Amino acid sequence: MPREELFAGVEAFTQVARAASFRAAAAELGVSTAAVSQAVKRLEERVGLKLFARTSRRVVLTPEGVRYEERCREAIRLMQSARAELAQARRQPSGELRVSASLILGPVIVPELAMLVAQYPKLSLRVTLNDRVTRLLEENIDLAVRVGARTDSTLVSRRLLAPRWVTVAAPSFLARHGMPSAPGDLERYNCLRFVAPNGKPRNFSFRGLRPGQVQVVPVSGNLELDHGGHLLDAARAGQGIVQVLDFMARRPLALGELSEVLPAYATDGPGVFAVMAPERQRSPNVRALVDLLRDVFERVRRE
Repeated sequence: MPREELFAGVEAFTQVARAASFRAAAAELGVSTAAVSQAVKRLEERVGLKLFARTSRRVVLTPEGVRYEERCREAIRLMQSARAELAQARRQPSGELRVSASLILGPVIVPELAMLVAQYPKLSLRVTLNDRVTRLLEENIDLAVRVGARTDSTLVSRRLLAPRWVTVAAPSFLARHGMPSAPGDLERYNCLRFVAPNGKPRNFSFRGLRPGQVQVVPVSGNLELDHGGHLLDAARAGQGIVQVLDFMARRPLALGELSEVLPAYATDGPGVFAVMAPERQRSPNVRALVDLLRDVFERVRRE
């Protein structure tokens, strides 16, 4: 039998065997009854045996047809399984995944990425940590993890975390200078400020008098840095008061290295988002990373 005819007529044959009817098989396959009949007839001619016993009322398999139908169904199952495996392979993350993340998110994200590579050995990661505005398409970035809502309406974003601003200082600093009782008191304290990507030092934000209101309090001090982690290190060393997003300060607060200042005035901070181009959100690589990030930030939220 020519190789290209090996499976010719097999689907029609198995459908007729299952339905015990040429007409029902044709309806199932979306073709004419004559086409199914011809396909089965040619198959019988190729194998040299009658596969069906036809009567005016029904169609039944011959003994040879029963054995042949069992083998055909087994072959179809194997083919379907092989196709499913190939489809699964196409859905498995592989190749290079290029990621950009804000500097302050590095300590949260980077240690977890080993889990992703361990789960998908064919995946490789290229991660860039910076606070500048990243042009995803121009820089061929698959996904960016950023603090603050996206400003580019052509991109897709997924919220990962809604943190709070927390104001903290080392116990040694507070022992020397005392604990402020209201946000306005901070003008008398040395405050450490974060320098935003636009080059401007950030003032502190607190809950306002009305629900949902945010009060921005001008502060000043002898240290301004564009790296939140280093700014937090300076606060731990007793240099002054700093305001950071809550997930950054959780560990030093738990260890007693820092104490929270003005907790009753704490307010919501900017969200943490996964940002991507619309055409990349269906990529297996991107989906796998977004799933991981959701799990990571859910743990951060619960801590």
